[in-house]
Amino acid sequence: MKRPTTVLLTALAPVSWGTTYAVTTELLPADRPLFTGLMRALPAGLLLLALGRVLPRGVWWGKAAILGALNIGAFFPLLFLSAYRLPGGMAAVVGSVGPLFVVGLSALLLGQRPTARTVVAGVVAAFGVSLVVLKAAGALDPLGVLAALASTASMSAGTVLTKRWGRPDGVGPLALAGWQLTAGGLLIAPLAFLVEGAPPALDGRAVGGYLYLALANTAVSYWLWFRGIGRLTATQVTFLGPLSPLTAAVVGWAALGQALTPLQLTGMALAFGATVAGQLRAGGTSVRTFGPAGRKAREDRDRPDVTGPALRR
Repeated sequence: MKRPTTVLLTALAPVSWGTTYAVTTELLPADRPLFTGLMRALPAGLLLLALGRVLPRGVWWGKAAILGALNIGAFFPLLFLSAYRLPGGMAAVVGSVGPLFVVGLSALLLGQRPTARTVVAGVVAAFGVSLVVLKAAGALDPLGVLAALASTASMSAGTVLTKRWGRPDGVGPLALAGWQLTAGGLLIAPLAFLVEGAPPALDGRAVGGYLYLALANTAVSYWLWFRGIGRLTATQVTFLGPLSPLTAAVVGWAALGQALTPLQLTGMALAFGATVAGQLRAGGTSVRTFGPAGRKAREDRDRPDVTGPALRR
């Protein structure tokens, strides 16, 4: 596996996102998904903007707005809407097809040719997640299914475009994450107040929960996620996504007393194996040249990690 340290650090993002359900149900006010999305995105974005001390310039105002809308502003509300309208873990099952979305988009936008192993690994990952989280029964709500598909497509498109566009000279993943989280939070804010009204009263548990979501679950996690996109292939990064529902299942078992059946354990093994397979294939990825984007893909693949003031493109 190429660059195992980068893969492991990037994997911390979906692992952190897997704790969101437990934190939301145990600590936060009920039925406030948009406000929760706002509190995750905007404070984290403003914090990263302050730390990065870099604002977009030129065309990057538009690019940051587009990426912020895809990765945050549209993704968060659609994800919460699907979770509220679909039974059991169906939203997570639909979300687990993200690697297949990214495989197709990467072929179109990045020139990365999909392999049979990649497609099979994507199908196995989705099947494994379904065994872990899918509950029996229930008629599927069409709006919920559309919202789940749209949220997956939104995040997948944002991941691929983030890889294609790279970053401006002198801008690191910290600033890029700050731009996107701030833009996404500003998009969510009016929707949250229009749909849910004034913010709810918060007790100490809720304040602690929102601090965790804004800092560890969002600011740090999205910085690691966008850092990983810059150093790995888009497909390789998105294959880490199934770690999120797997983490949610483990947290439910360890902290909330939820049992894990043999069938769920089998699904966890399948999904984790597919995640590993998604990393092992990166070395054989074929990348065509699409002007600066194609050169950028090769630079991101071959250049060693750099931190500090001398940030790579």
